[in-house]
Amino acid sequence: MTSEARAKPVAAPPSLANDDIGEQTRLHIFRTQVTIREAEQRAYDLFLQNLVKGTSHLSLGQEAVAAGVAAAMQPKDLSFCTYRGHAHTLARGVSVEKVLGELMQRDNGLMRGKGGSMHLTSVEHGVMGSYAIIGAHLPIACGAAWRAQYKGHDDVSVCFFGDGTTNIGAFHEALNFAATWKLPVIFVCENNLYMEYTAIADVIPASIKHPAADRASAYGLERIVIDGNDADEVYRTAQIAFAKARKGDGPSMIECMTYRYSGHSRADPGKYRPPGELESWQKRDPIKMYRKRLLDFGIAEAAIADIEAEVRHIVDTATEACKAAPTPDVSLITSDVYADGGWAWRN
Repeated sequence: MTSEARAKPVAAPPSLANDDIGEQTRLHIFRTQVTIREAEQRAYDLFLQNLVKGTSHLSLGQEAVAAGVAAAMQPKDLSFCTYRGHAHTLARGVSVEKVLGELMQRDNGLMRGKGGSMHLTSVEHGVMGSYAIIGAHLPIACGAAWRAQYKGHDDVSVCFFGDGTTNIGAFHEALNFAATWKLPVIFVCENNLYMEYTAIADVIPASIKHPAADRASAYGLERIVIDGNDADEVYRTAQIAFAKARKGDGPSMIECMTYRYSGHSRADPGKYRPPGELESWQKRDPIKMYRKRLLDFGIAEAAIADIEAEVRHIVDTATEACKAAPTPDVSLITSDVYADGGWAWRN
């Protein structure tokens, strides 16, 4: 399936509301998006209170990508994330308290405060790390997929990355490796139009409009560009890619057109964006669009409001638990440095 990102989402008529996705799945996707939005907005507020140390990279505005892909995954599938990995970690089922605790460097955090914002990992939930080095995780995702292929397992590795990664050598090496060996891996490019502070369009040839999808054919992959603000479209596209990978038909490259509302990180005010661009994208807010779609499909306002209220309560409760949690003991510094769990060097 190949589709261009649309200017406006096309909502199915109410009569088709639950034919292919189903009400429960749609409510789950909505809950995931709301959880990501509320948790990351709280992380921003905590940063301003000096309770989140260092920097953080938010996915406000990009929630549909994480929610849509995660809804199509099986528990055994693996996620490989960037430093902007809060959304994907939450989407795989990690609790808000564990994520906020890690950002706040508290002992109740996902890694007891040792990893911080850019290194969220939960093997239990299939989250195989968030990687601060641009493009570093693409070959690693290929390695995990090669392991599944070699052992005859049917789990699929999913690798999320931004548009700037497409100019990194590891991007091309990973695609070549995956395509050559027909690995069960899905590459998901979250194209939010900007790298760190530079528009991706400024550093690619004029003939390339979509930095991931337009390069896919060089490796024998289908060109797939979708509306990354439409969680249903993300979900349907991901389902096709997962089915292809599990059949042994190799990798897929999905470019999701989306937009981040905040700057690259908390240190970036995003002043380089042209006037009106942010406001234009906010009119197509993924959560507002999905909420309206649920109503159009006949899902009761009360059911939607209950989800929103429950998520806000979860985030509030998690925030207070993290504020009350102790900081980790200093002995944690010398644990798990090497594979044996210790810190002593051996040669």
